[in-house]
Amino acid sequence: MRGKESNGKDLGQEIMKTDLATRMAQWSVNLAWGDLPAAVVHEVKRRVIDSLGCAFGAWRAEPSEIARKVAGRLSAQPGSTVLGTRHVAPPDWAAFANGCMVRYLDYNDTYLSKEPAHPSDNIPATLAAAQAAGAGGKAAIAAIALAYEVQCRLCDSVSIRSRGWDHVTYGAFSTALAAAKVMNLPLDKTRHALGIAGVASGNLRQSRVGELSHWKGCAFANAARQGIYAAMLAAEGMTGPAPIFEGQHGFEKLISGPLDPQGPFAEGKKWDGDFMILKTSIKFWPAEYHSQSAIEAAMELRKQIGSVEQIRGILIESHDASVDIIGSSPEQWKPMSRETADHSLPYITAAALMDGEITSRQFARERFTDAKLLGLVAKVKVVRNSELSGKYPKEVGNIVAIEMNDGRKISKRVDVPTGNALRPLTDEQVMKKFHSMADEIIPRDQADSLADWVWGMEKHEIVDELFSRAVVK
Repeated sequence: MRGKESNGKDLGQEIMKTDLATRMAQWSVNLAWGDLPAAVVHEVKRRVIDSLGCAFGAWRAEPSEIARKVAGRLSAQPGSTVLGTRHVAPPDWAAFANGCMVRYLDYNDTYLSKEPAHPSDNIPATLAAAQAAGAGGKAAIAAIALAYEVQCRLCDSVSIRSRGWDHVTYGAFSTALAAAKVMNLPLDKTRHALGIAGVASGNLRQSRVGELSHWKGCAFANAARQGIYAAMLAAEGMTGPAPIFEGQHGFEKLISGPLDPQGPFAEGKKWDGDFMILKTSIKFWPAEYHSQSAIEAAMELRKQIGSVEQIRGILIESHDASVDIIGSSPEQWKPMSRETADHSLPYITAAALMDGEITSRQFARERFTDAKLLGLVAKVKVVRNSELSGKYPKEVGNIVAIEMNDGRKISKRVDVPTGNALRPLTDEQVMKKFHSMADEIIPRDQADSLADWVWGMEKHEIVDELFSRAVVK
């Protein structure tokens, strides 16, 4: 509510100058194509290609089919294309369907901090909003970089999972800003979009504990749907609650606690231009990120063990975040769903040892219910390692130690897995990963054509052609 102190000072105006939503909105509005370093532009393209590959990889997954079916019942002009089809749906629903596909395999990129995140979850929402707004490749690239900045800076500021909230809660803000950016909204409407998105943003952490469901891979897509919807309403003049973060019953009070995001959003400080997308990691294996180094260690140990039947016991030393998220729930030793299996450190490590691979095959029901494999999982013990915890999140290490029936003991430690920001994938590796999934759904030449479009994304005035090159026949 706007008001005045007895000295005539406009309290509403003071809020507009200092609150976090205004700082975010101001930076979003001011961010120009010329502000993006070449490395950031290139990295955005890599993440779009990686995300498209993940979407094709999840094309046949049940949640993907459900989301496409629901979005397919809704039409809009202007609207956004449901990826893999020619159907044009409302932008928020296209963002939901496309977001479910990108996220479902748990193979898209990662950022680890006080709160973990999969920031490429923002990409399908940004592209959907860009298409509906008639925006071009440059605008989409800038908005994607912006979304990474917002979500990762919030993750650096406060852990909300420790307070019972899911990390996707931050995604309502990042996608609202990205949508407002490609829609070219002015400062006041951008700030209202943040208020509308934020007031209904809370997502319960129950999405990621116990026996996991389809919703684990769909939760951010729903947050993104809310973010785009908020921007659409703000564009038409709908006003939103303010101050959304610092208010009496605002986000900080009820969800996060005090926020102090740095970088371009830090009040009274000069930003050094360190874009967050360059600090995020691309997954090498299709499993929860904290297991990546354990998989790598298991693959090395497999060369030495001979038969897995001769394994007496497996000890995994890991850091606190890994134990808390994927190594402590009883369901993780006997998964009953794909979602639980790909969030189970004992299962993933045992599967890597037994199968010599981690692909979608390891998360098929017939595999994660296999009695022989579950027998090996039962031999896994997970413990906390204070040294590894002290190096997290810069390093994401695991130590896998195996004791054989003949008394031999072998172990392998991996501190930084392949694909981490400290060991990034090459462009060739990104393309190999993309083709490993896309080529199963669309012809190779079509996949190459789609990737070529993305590599030259800034040259295109509209993003429609990206979707037309992605149609599954």
